[in-house]
Amino acid sequence: MIQKRLFDLFFALLGVLLLAPFFVLISIWIKLDSPGPVFFRQERVGRKGKVFNIFKFRTMCLDAESKGRQITVGADPRITKSGYYLRKTKLDELPQLLNVISGEMSLVGPRPEVPRYVALYPDDIRERVLSVQPGITDYASIEYKDENSILGSAKDPDRAYIEEVMPVKLKYYMSYVAERSLWLDFIIILRTLQAIIK
Repeated sequence: MIQKRLFDLFFALLGVLLLAPFFVLISIWIKLDSPGPVFFRQERVGRKGKVFNIFKFRTMCLDAESKGRQITVGADPRITKSGYYLRKTKLDELPQLLNVISGEMSLVGPRPEVPRYVALYPDDIRERVLSVQPGITDYASIEYKDENSILGSAKDPDRAYIEEVMPVKLKYYMSYVAERSLWLDFIIILRTLQAIIK
């Protein structure tokens, strides 16, 4: 949809320009807080199953993925001091505006998942979810903004994610795919900002 791409491109470029000072300040904060790069990159599955690198501000210690799960659970000791606040305010997601500009993501759409979890999607659902561009935010992101805390109370976080969280997220994703429109995107962006402020 050309209109959606223009919508994404306009607001992503505007966001990068307006938030450039915050990018600089956050980058300095991360470098002063812990050794390692400013950005964290991770393989995610995009539209039509194409794998790409998602960008985030680094919120964990160096080589965190080799020291634990791919999901973050509770008071994860790998999370840095700056990372705690970046995650709490969702500011760690800001670099994904670069993914939007490059065309790998949209502002709104199903959140891109790591390959191992996408492989567990039922075939028909996987095809539908991956038929659209993944997004920075969606209804599932709003409802599960405290997912880290939820999984932190589970005996087996991986199992809880696969059996409890993921099925609900997939319902939200399928609903978005069926009802998507620029107006819905605008509403979801407003609700996301409202949730962050609260």
